[in-house]
Amino acid sequence: MTFYLPCLDDLHGQFPPVTQALDEPNGLLAFGGNLQPKTVLKAYQHGIFPWYSDDDPILWWSPNQRAVIQPSAFKPSKSLRKYMRKSNLTVTLNQATPSIIKLCASTRSIDETWITQEMQEAYIELADLGHCHSIEVWDGKTIVGGLYGLSIGQVFCGESMFSLTSNASKIAFWHLCHYFNKVGGKLIDCQMMNNHLLSLGVTQISRERFISQLKHNEHQKIKLHSQILSLED
Repeated sequence: MTFYLPCLDDLHGQFPPVTQALDEPNGLLAFGGNLQPKTVLKAYQHGIFPWYSDDDPILWWSPNQRAVIQPSAFKPSKSLRKYMRKSNLTVTLNQATPSIIKLCASTRSIDETWITQEMQEAYIELADLGHCHSIEVWDGKTIVGGLYGLSIGQVFCGESMFSLTSNASKIAFWHLCHYFNKVGGKLIDCQMMNNHLLSLGVTQISRERFISQLKHNEHQKIKLHSQILSLED
């Protein structure tokens, strides 16, 4: 089976309409281009994200089903609440974003990760520009879990999470939902569903509905300042 896949280099950096994304593989839209901040931000603003391995060109995706959660909808389990109360973990925002990005890459196997060196450098640059943010979970002075993603208006587009100890990624996600809801966030995008996201209460909506919500909420910028996070209102 053959198919035509547009090249961004031939389109002068303009992404094709997401309605042209392939059904198989689900959401593959284009290839090529670059990971410069303006390109990546333009992609996310149109419901598109990069996802590829070292041996591939840059591949751009917009799947027909999007994994999302409203930050106010996250409900931590009783066991997670109990674990958090008994732990001595500290959770912060934007205090070690480059480390979180690198740990998200290094804690996965070579066959599993899409966070190439090129991707790491691109998102660290986006962090320096104030677009990429991280949640860090600390045990003393050691990072044991966390996540990172891009803020597009009132939508947080999650990229990856990791955990080096029990529940650390869940705790990071809990704090993200709590804080993002408190500052006016409307939606957290988790891109593509997996069992871990399903266990956190993430659901799926159509690409059309996701992009509609993205467009509706992209204009009200939220500032996510470096700080220690608390679950208290």
